[in-house]
Amino acid sequence: MTSIGGAASSGMVDWNLAVATATRLMRPGPDVSRDEARAVVAELRRHAKSSEEHVRGFTRLGTEETHDTPVLVVDRPGWVRANVAGFRELLKPLLDKMQQRRGNSPGNAVLGAVGGKVTGVELGMLLSFLASRVLGQYETFAPATRDLPAGSPSDASGGGRLLLVAPNIVHVERELDVEPHDFRLWVTLHEETHRTQFTAVPWLRDHLEGEIQSFLAETDVDPMTVLERVREAAQSLVGGRPEGEEGEDGHSLVELVQTPAQREVLSRLTAVMSLLEGHADFVMDGVGPDVVPSVAEIREKFQQRRAKGASRLDLALRKLLGLDAKLRQYRDGERFVRAVVEEVGMDGFNRVWTSPNTLPTKAEIAKPADWITRVHRKPDA
Repeated sequence: MTSIGGAASSGMVDWNLAVATATRLMRPGPDVSRDEARAVVAELRRHAKSSEEHVRGFTRLGTEETHDTPVLVVDRPGWVRANVAGFRELLKPLLDKMQQRRGNSPGNAVLGAVGGKVTGVELGMLLSFLASRVLGQYETFAPATRDLPAGSPSDASGGGRLLLVAPNIVHVERELDVEPHDFRLWVTLHEETHRTQFTAVPWLRDHLEGEIQSFLAETDVDPMTVLERVREAAQSLVGGRPEGEEGEDGHSLVELVQTPAQREVLSRLTAVMSLLEGHADFVMDGVGPDVVPSVAEIREKFQQRRAKGASRLDLALRKLLGLDAKLRQYRDGERFVRAVVEEVGMDGFNRVWTSPNTLPTKAEIAKPADWITRVHRKPDA
């Protein structure tokens, strides 16, 4: 197993143990032969390439020169390794802060007993749950490694890499009973849109990273509280969470680390993520009818799957991890993009990518006319 960075087992989280735990506990992928697996990987790579042209033509964003970040078709362990590397990079300031605070806190002895290994195991349990659900992802922050190359943040691409999780795509296309070739292209259109967003808008990565670091810098939370919430989520995976705790009064992990300043940052981040996810859905629906013959059937079945989740346990974990908010981001963001494009056209919508100042606020996501007024028209005197 490849080590995730340098001293991976030190500090608050044993990152290598998180990878090992997730890999050991994750569900097996669908039953495919070696030849079938090779064919799926090859087809996803072809679809990723063809999706570039479709997405660029529809969105009027980017050129061939801006799309030089790698496309990686990965299995579930590969997705885990990529995301652990990203988490480790992004969360380092917070974990350093928690490490310093741990040294002075009354709970130091308890935390010393819990340690990075227990936290690594519990994080691995959460990742094992997520690893079987993600179809694709534009992974933005992780540094490049030999096994997981990435674009350089210093070049025009803005860094990052596109991940397509082959076993999950095959699993879902079988579960939905849809045409496999159409479904694979449909998925890559969505993920390629995210790749286009970051490669065609060079300031977007740094802006998001700056907002996330501002959020983390404002964190003022007892490390035991964070570990307890991770533990609750992990116990849910093995049925150890008491009956009834998954109700509406529960908190997501994100909600538990909010100060007033963080809530302001989170509001801006929510708006940006709603824009990015909604834009990808809008593009997927816009391009789909021309290149995916069974797009209407796929879209209907996939929306039903998104809405209902797989089980009561799935619903509980979605709430705890904040995944219900992500589902709302798809819906709210897509409505925003559609309303703006209908009013001012695609070129008018693309003014959203001009600078951080032209990004919609959370309130404007809900009221697209307000964004149009602010960005395109001067308000009445």
